[in-house]
Amino acid sequence: MNKVIIMSDSTCDLSQSIIDEYNIKIVPLYVSFNDETYKDRVNITTEKLYDLVDKKGILPKTSAPSAGVFHEFFKPYIDEGYDIVYIGISSKLSSTLQSAYIAASEFEEGRIQIVDSLNLSTGVGLLVLKAAKFASLGDNSATIAEKVKNIVPKIETAFVIDTMDYLYKGGRCSGIANFVGTILKIKPIIHVVDGGMIVGAKPRGRKKAYKLLLDKIYADKDKLDNDFVMVTHSLNYEAAKYLTNEINNNLNIESVYETTAGCVISSHCGKGTIGILYVTK
Repeated sequence: MNKVIIMSDSTCDLSQSIIDEYNIKIVPLYVSFNDETYKDRVNITTEKLYDLVDKKGILPKTSAPSAGVFHEFFKPYIDEGYDIVYIGISSKLSSTLQSAYIAASEFEEGRIQIVDSLNLSTGVGLLVLKAAKFASLGDNSATIAEKVKNIVPKIETAFVIDTMDYLYKGGRCSGIANFVGTILKIKPIIHVVDGGMIVGAKPRGRKKAYKLLLDKIYADKDKLDNDFVMVTHSLNYEAAKYLTNEINNNLNIESVYETTAGCVISSHCGKGTIGILYVTK
């Protein structure tokens, strides 16, 4: 049986320490400001992203790696005798997975397993960590992919959007909705459902919004998979510390990870966004 390597893309929003610990390989997506293009997590940070937005007064465009990029990424590991399990951002949100499928078809059948996370950010990351755990137990790539696919519908993803400016500038809400939301201090909660994003509750103020995030995971405490819980944010460190402490103090979770959203996710959700993501049984 071949060795197995676990791969994902930069939208999985896992910290570098987690990536190193579990030997996960990351394919970067792209962030572009007009004629300037950067590789997410490679030569641009989330902090630099926001600096450029402020300086240029525009939001960046994001784009997927091509099939050729994926081929070049996969090939060295295939040549070294690895089988690959690649878990990518939802096919309903990005063309990244399509590129991965095309590249995988250029190698011997069965050497590369592709899993559609139907999720984003550490909703993908949770599946990646599960895959890494299965690989450490000695499962082959096909078994790992099948197990992960069974977990896909069990991922719970919810984010609080702190500012509606990015949704407005990105064409995801009207000027009137942005104005009203700002005046009323509405902090919409975004859920990932069936691979797409929907707006849930629209609480007024951060405290109410954070309470709703915590209430959601507490309501699921009897069916929580206690391996991993993610608190993922776009430079909202104070709130991340608060939510992490609350989860650790009230739930029995083996590892509660705080991670920072990368540039692709941050360019769509905006500074201050924060979410709690977890797996149910």
